[in-house]
Amino acid sequence: MNLSEKQQIFAVNAAKLILYINEQGYSCTFGEAFRTPEQAEWNAARGIGIKDSQHCKRLALDLNLFKDGVYCADGESWQQFGAHWKTLNTLNRWGGDFLRKDFNHVEMQEG
Repeated sequence: MNLSEKQQIFAVNAAKLILYINEQGYSCTFGEAFRTPEQAEWNAARGIGIKDSQHCKRLALDLNLFKDGVYCADGESWQQFGAHWKTLNTLNRWGGDFLRKDFNHVEMQEG
């Protein structure tokens, strides 16, 4: 499967996740989707990201989660959504499982 095909699958899965979030009584807004390689390098140099980010390949998305208008950044709020994300494709990963937790981050590995 080529990168374009993976990006298309990722986009559909992101839509499914957003709909699922909504069905559970939460809402969300977009955070970062695309990141330039230069931005990824800048982030990595400052310890706030990695150089080889899936954002650079358009295979990652950060979402801002809300419940009743209140921003939810904690892992507990995200747990069900991270678990659901991983069921949508075997290549999907959730940032809450990372060593450096990134609860609002979902991505698709290249596989």
